[in-house]
Amino acid sequence: MKIQESAENYLEAILMLHNKNGNVRSIDIAGELEFSKPSVSVAMKNLRENGYIEVDENGYIYLLKEGQEIAERMYERHTLLSNWLISLGVTPKVALEDACRVEHVISAESFAAIKNHVNKDQTS
Repeated sequence: MKIQESAENYLEAILMLHNKNGNVRSIDIAGELEFSKPSVSVAMKNLRENGYIEVDENGYIYLLKEGQEIAERMYERHTLLSNWLISLGVTPKVALEDACRVEHVISAESFAAIKNHVNKDQTS
């Protein structure tokens, strides 16, 4: 199933916030992404209904297996692409913005080729 870019961004934000803070609530996501709390609530409902996240009785948000896989894939793409662009001389601000856009549209094949190229350069 093809997941929308906005859902990928939410899942990646949940992963990043969980890694940074341990627990994640809707208000944390709203602050991180600079979205309104009602918008985040609607998105969390959709992610929950589609089996990507779980929300406990205290409002803490947890990634389920499929959500975790998507979040990790987006985070890996974002990190590798932004670091690669910076190493090519792109300013960090532009590299982060471009990586955020590219991470959602690049094919698995192209990303794997870039990843392989970057890893070869690092071992040389």
